[in-house]
Amino acid sequence: MATTTPSNVIIIHPDLGIGGAERLIIDVALALQNRGHQVTIYTSHRDKSHCFEEARDGTLDVRVRGNTVFPALFCGRFHLLMAMLRQLHLTASVLSEMGRTGKKDTTTTATTSKEEFRDDIFIIDQLPACVPILKWFGERFAALSSSSTKNKQRILFYCHFPDQLLARRNEGGSALRLLKGAYRYPLDWFEGWAMSASDKVVANSNFTKGVVRNVFGSERLGDVSVVYPCVDTKESSEGKQEEHVDEGNGLWGGKKILLSINRFERKKGIDLAIRAYNGLSAQDRTGTRLVIAGGYDNRVQENVQYHKELNELALGFGLQTVTTKTVISALSIPDSIDVLFLLSVPSAFRDTLLHHSKLLLYTPVNEHFGIVPVEAMHAGLPVLASNTGGPLESIIEDKTGWLRDTKNVDEWTAIMRRVLVDLTDADLQDMARNGVDRVESEFSLRALEDKLEGEVQGMLGVARRPFVDVQQVLVIFLFSGIIGAVAVALVLRSLRNV
Repeated sequence: MATTTPSNVIIIHPDLGIGGAERLIIDVALALQNRGHQVTIYTSHRDKSHCFEEARDGTLDVRVRGNTVFPALFCGRFHLLMAMLRQLHLTASVLSEMGRTGKKDTTTTATTSKEEFRDDIFIIDQLPACVPILKWFGERFAALSSSSTKNKQRILFYCHFPDQLLARRNEGGSALRLLKGAYRYPLDWFEGWAMSASDKVVANSNFTKGVVRNVFGSERLGDVSVVYPCVDTKESSEGKQEEHVDEGNGLWGGKKILLSINRFERKKGIDLAIRAYNGLSAQDRTGTRLVIAGGYDNRVQENVQYHKELNELALGFGLQTVTTKTVISALSIPDSIDVLFLLSVPSAFRDTLLHHSKLLLYTPVNEHFGIVPVEAMHAGLPVLASNTGGPLESIIEDKTGWLRDTKNVDEWTAIMRRVLVDLTDADLQDMARNGVDRVESEFSLRALEDKLEGEVQGMLGVARRPFVDVQQVLVIFLFSGIIGAVAVALVLRSLRNV
């Protein structure tokens, strides 16, 4: 359904790779485009061999800008600072194009003119560094491209989680930690200040919303709304890998599969799945298999070390394990294997696992939202998750799954036993229907469309949020100095390499 007031939507995102934030921003673009808005995504990096299909097949207008001055890292460090500088460079490119050509003048047709999309909506996520720049200069550059006065311009910032809470501050000795603190302090302050320049802040869950308000203050950011990420519910992904599955017996001869999908990182708490599975009696484990699948990069030391630790943990319990990296090798493992580690599971086989498992084990604590439980419910799979963070909002106790304390391993074992032994097929089918219905109503692309359209129209229906701060001039000088210093360092380094 098209909106009655289509706008020109400009999305600014750092890197259009493959990840949760990237999937979300693609879905945001699709949702608004479905409502009749003109959508353009600007990014500093896109590898067409490593991005979502919609970002490369022409479904969305993606423009790569602002990637010629600042590298992703400086001397192997300063990731956040360089990301901010790259975003500012990207924003300068966006403003330049707005002032030079207006809203897609080069593709104007007889039926669609640039005046048709009168309002400009900027959507920024992950980094708010560019928000004050857009607030100060966006309308001025937009006015250069049109002989008539623009109607309105608004900025929406989508907060996944405060960056300052994601930073690792306890690494190294006391001197290094002190330097990191000095480096992060102005950046942490700037994060909240820059975010407050937006006309609307939204978060990916009520959990994140609470954290955002505690960190930055509700008065500073105004009324923070929640816009949940979504999954594609238009067509089921089941069957994409079915040529590998025996229709009569299912996966691995019909074994009852307990599934964990997470990156191989310690903060994901995957060891809980192994400990709880080991708590089952030998009889309860008969005809079952624990499958631990997820993102794995052998160049990342933590991935390698954590997989080794998990394997050793399982072996120490007397469980037989195997590790595979391909679907063919995974499907050919011996029947005696208790725990299968599937590294970097292909997306098609991942969907197959969701459709052929008995229970999803979601072990992370305080996950900001957690899209995997939603994907599982859409596949008709009940979920056992930590009773913290996003799962508190997505899972309904005894209807679509269960929420338990990750410190109580016995409770997790009890739910596993209940699913494997106690619940009937009819019980599981009821939970499957509940899960599908919940995803359709709360976490579908249509639900995302409705929520985003409401936020856009809400911003346009009220005056812009004021952004007057006596410290603005100081901030401009501060970051101008940082940008200048880094730019000089880059120039000097390039001269030394000549």
